[in-house]
Amino acid sequence: MLRLLNLVKQYPSGEEIVRAVDGVSLTVSPGELVGLYGPSGSGKTTLLQLVASLLRPDQGSVIFDGRDVSRLSPREAAAYRLRDVGIVFQSFHLIEGASALDNVSVKLLADGYSLRKARRPGQRWLERVGLSPRAAHRPGQLSAGERQRVAIARALVNDPRLLLADEPTGNLDSTRSQSILSLLRDVCEERAMPGVIVTHDPQASAHVSRVMTLRDGQLREGLDRDLVPASQ
Repeated sequence: MLRLLNLVKQYPSGEEIVRAVDGVSLTVSPGELVGLYGPSGSGKTTLLQLVASLLRPDQGSVIFDGRDVSRLSPREAAAYRLRDVGIVFQSFHLIEGASALDNVSVKLLADGYSLRKARRPGQRWLERVGLSPRAAHRPGQLSAGERQRVAIARALVNDPRLLLADEPTGNLDSTRSQSILSLLRDVCEERAMPGVIVTHDPQASAHVSRVMTLRDGQLREGLDRDLVPASQ
C-alpha cells in the first residue's frame, strides 16, 4: 500500500514561496491505479518525484509497504527506485547507443543480472508493448511513440511493486494509448501493485480505478471538467 501523509514541497519564486505540493494526503491500495490530472504547473510531476524519493518533502511522509521512503539515505533511495519502483519518465531517459532490448534490460543489468539473463524478460516486455520487431533498433531509429513504449517496458521489466508514470501516453496515438493504458491497469491488478499515472489524456479516466485532480498543489477527488477537451 502507498500512503501520502500531508505532503508539502515548496520552492522560492522571487520574493514569494510557491507550494508546489500543499498538504497532499492520498492512499493507493494494492491493485489500484490512480489517474492524476491537473493543469501544467499544478505540482503533478513534483508529487511523483516525492513518491519516487527523487525529492524530499519539506513536511509530511511517503509510506510504502510500511516504510517511510521520504527519509531514505541516497543509497537507500537508489535501491528503492531500482528494485521497488517502476518509473516511466516523461523524457524517456534512454541510452542512445544501446538497442531497444538493452534499454529495457538495463535495470536488471544494474541489479547484477548477466546480459543474457536480463535480455529474456526484456524481450518478453518488448513483445507486450508491441515492439518485438524493433528490439535491435537504437533510440534514434525509433519514433517518439516507440521510445515511449521502450520506457514503459523498462519500467516494468523487473516486476516492481509500485508503478509511477509521468504522461505515459503523451507521445502515442489514440489506439496505442488505449492499449498502453489497459496494459498498465492490468499489470497493477495482476500484481496487486499500487500505481499512479500523471496524465492529460482524457482516455485515461476510463482505465484507472480512481481519478484525482491536483490544482495549485492541492488534491481533490474527481476530474475538473475544464481539463477535458470540449470534443470529449
